[in-house]
Amino acid sequence: MIGSTRNLLVWACPGPVDLRNGFDGLSALVAGKIGRDPLSGDCYLFTNRTRTRAKVLLWDGTGLCIYQKRLEEGRFACLWKREHGGVVELTMSELALFLEGSCAMERVKLSPTRFVMGARGSFARSRAARS
Repeated sequence: MIGSTRNLLVWACPGPVDLRNGFDGLSALVAGKIGRDPLSGDCYLFTNRTRTRAKVLLWDGTGLCIYQKRLEEGRFACLWKREHGGVVELTMSELALFLEGSCAMERVKLSPTRFVMGARGSFARSRAARS
């Protein structure tokens, strides 16, 4: 599993991609399809059309890293069906389940929405704060 002590966000690409892409190609997909900065420190998840291979792009502070997995049996969950073609936000726990080949990821969001401390000591939903 991708090790980190930080609370990272994971953004999944809203459709299959050509996994022959390397650092530059995946970075361009992050900026173009996901609309995020590939150097933000978040993780970006990509799967191929057959959903048997996945890549995760991550900026670790010193350079870009690519983690790749191939399932020997079964397929990865089709996350873009769950979100109707939109960008999918996952937690690191959900990413771990996804990379294990869990089918539950395809049906429902497993983690609650993250909370962040607001300016006046109140909690605010992180999606509203990060958007």
